[in-house]
Amino acid sequence: MRLPRMITVTLAGAAVLLPVAACSSDKPSAGQAPQATTAAPTEQPTAEAKKHPFTGLPMKGAAKQVLAVKIENTAAGKPQMGLQSADIVYVEQVEAGLTRLMAIFSSKLPAKVGPVRSARISDLHIVPQFGKPAFAYSGVQSKMLPFMAKASLYDVGDTRNPGAFFRQPGRFAPYNLFATTKKLLTRAPGADKAKDIGFTFGDAPAEGGVDKKSYTVKWPGARFTFAWSEADSKWLIWQDGKKDMAAEGGQLGAPTIVVQYTKTERSQFHDKNQSYTPLVHSTGKGSAVVLRDGKAYKAKWERESEEAGTTFTTTSGEPMNFAPGQVWVALASRKPVIP
Repeated sequence: MRLPRMITVTLAGAAVLLPVAACSSDKPSAGQAPQATTAAPTEQPTAEAKKHPFTGLPMKGAAKQVLAVKIENTAAGKPQMGLQSADIVYVEQVEAGLTRLMAIFSSKLPAKVGPVRSARISDLHIVPQFGKPAFAYSGVQSKMLPFMAKASLYDVGDTRNPGAFFRQPGRFAPYNLFATTKKLLTRAPGADKAKDIGFTFGDAPAEGGVDKKSYTVKWPGARFTFAWSEADSKWLIWQDGKKDMAAEGGQLGAPTIVVQYTKTERSQFHDKNQSYTPLVHSTGKGSAVVLRDGKAYKAKWERESEEAGTTFTTTSGEPMNFAPGQVWVALASRKPVIP
């Protein structure tokens, strides 16, 4: 037991021993460990997660490269594979009034995608807004080869990158050509990463929406119906009266459907049956209908140049926000009608 230190004090001629109280010191004595002091934790502000420019969803890490893939969209090629992983899906008119899809991938990649089909001239006017992405397709007309060579893209088609493509068992040509996405990107190490293309995400406009259970868009040879599902919080897709199913299972659909009305005219290209290839003008300005949250909103779109993104605004000029998640853009050729 440690005894208190004593001092001698003389009181009335007598010496008296008195204990000395221990005194605190800023410096510990030799061999004594310093006493730790605990400061109150300071709450650090949490930075808002960075959102992906194509989907508005939180983005993990840095932006990834952009891959565009041209995909078959007739009954012979269904069900398609990989579309559920796309950030954006464009619906384009092709010969005979039919449609073909161009899927844009960046935030996530499916293992396989397809059926991969040939490119069209309208594709080359859409992709420059993504910078210089990787573009996968299954050939083009010989007359279009010079246009492909000048286009703002990394060509990872089946002619230049045959090792990335394979024939899917159980399907018949030409609807059995599929691709491995990682192998596609290995041939395009310089492909640009995802960047702002004009889309905005957030709350829906407070006014202007019309309640809609479904919305139908027609092309001369195809019909799409987008039906709102409260349970799935997205617009489920029907094509030509049938559910549009994914090869991986489930019905295709998206939280936001953009019906972008564009000028469509004949191009200089045509197929072997002399059916002309439409040229869809995706630059300029025009009207649109944006479907989200069970409502249809009249909107305007504008794209100043092929290198610029496409902006969508309400009729009053405010940003037309999309619901976070996958976006389908149907490039239609007639004026919108909302009853």
